[in-house]
Amino acid sequence: MADSPWQGDTCSLVDAFRAGERSPVEELEATLAAIERSELRAFSFLDPDWAMERARTADISKPFGGVPIGIKELDNVKGWPATEASLVFKDRKAEHTGTMLQRMLDDGGATFVGQTTASEFGGLNISTTKLNGITGNAWDPTRTAGGSSGGSAAAVAGGLVTIASGGDGGGSIRIPAAFNGLVGMKGTVGRIPRGPECIISPLTVVIGCLARSVRDVARWYDVTSGYDPHDPYSLPKIEGWERDLGTHLDELRGKKLAILPDLMGSAVVRPEVQERVREAGELLAKDAGLEIVDLEPVSIPDMGVEWAMGNLAGLAAELGDLWPDCKDDLTTEIAFGLQMAKEWFNLDMAGAAELKRVRCNEAIARIFEQVDFLVCPTNPDVAFPAEVSVNTRVGDITVGVENNLALTGVFNLVGNPSCSVPVGLVPYWAPDGETTTELPVGMQIVGPHHTDQAILDLAWLVERERPWPLVAPGSPK
Repeated sequence: MADSPWQGDTCSLVDAFRAGERSPVEELEATLAAIERSELRAFSFLDPDWAMERARTADISKPFGGVPIGIKELDNVKGWPATEASLVFKDRKAEHTGTMLQRMLDDGGATFVGQTTASEFGGLNISTTKLNGITGNAWDPTRTAGGSSGGSAAAVAGGLVTIASGGDGGGSIRIPAAFNGLVGMKGTVGRIPRGPECIISPLTVVIGCLARSVRDVARWYDVTSGYDPHDPYSLPKIEGWERDLGTHLDELRGKKLAILPDLMGSAVVRPEVQERVREAGELLAKDAGLEIVDLEPVSIPDMGVEWAMGNLAGLAAELGDLWPDCKDDLTTEIAFGLQMAKEWFNLDMAGAAELKRVRCNEAIARIFEQVDFLVCPTNPDVAFPAEVSVNTRVGDITVGVENNLALTGVFNLVGNPSCSVPVGLVPYWAPDGETTTELPVGMQIVGPHHTDQAILDLAWLVERERPWPLVAPGSPK
């Protein structure tokens, strides 16, 4: 038996299987043992018997053959819990497996280990729920893992599994990826099909993975992307994501890049984070032969409370007549938001939200009329204390879910592809002014719709020129 789970990326683990250096059964045993020892609380449910059956019969010729994978607990696997990370549905079971995950089983050959923790209904970008408690950051368990795919990020960066599924409706792949030093790709809306039986509105949610390397993301897209009739907005299949990785760079030379350290004033960003991202953006431009240009000022609107409350329509429908009796079982923020929406949301607010979305669309369009790509921070700061939720002052910086959404959510509203990559570490300053630790910073690379392959090529170039740690210090060795 291997002493610890594989500490490289997923593609190298498959290579090790094929070379006979390690078997899927050995890897699963090491993974389950590491999860049992871990204090991160990254997993909320395990299915060791089914996982072992998959490992014993794994077809290692498949792209993910025999690889133990964590599944975000908001993603459906038939027969597994369908809790939505909420006490309200703690006893519910899934009646079907999602399209993306079924492709990972059938075409990918993956071994599903269990469910990784998420925020309740995916509603917050932190990693705390009444059902599961707090999931710790892989670099510092006292800090947030981010959300809503926080458990997936902690599991991958924490050395428990090499890859895990995620979803992103406002930053829920990219935010935890950045906090934990991982790659997080939000493809053009529709790139990977959702469903079956998914709520379509408000067309902001995409799905994908939390990964240690860009090639792992490309392989995930090879297996899972492409049209499916259960998602009427899903896009046609593109072949060769992994095969063609890095081959588009010559076409990108001379393209224009904007470096926006606070995304045109959209968020209060820590100066050290701005500096790190500006430096990384300049290095990327030099490596790729991009021209850095200054943009004419563009005002990106804050979508505000109207948008937040309108997004609760799907939750209200799912809870049905369980509300309001279930109120005490919900996370405080979710219950408060739903109560507000029930009392205040109306046609006028819905109309105002849609008009703001139009203005947001126009603002991003004006940016991409001037440049081909932009880079900005993924998060305004490094991972903040795990107990923080709503905006709170920590030292000189405002941290919390609202400020943390300001740099990622806009690209969900308009559907642009965006990839977060690690660009180094920044010391975390405690309120008393003492440096406590160094934590990862993520940089978003953003492009117009359907430029996913170009964005992954630029992410791959950052990775090649300035490699990042694949797992956090202190992960299982």
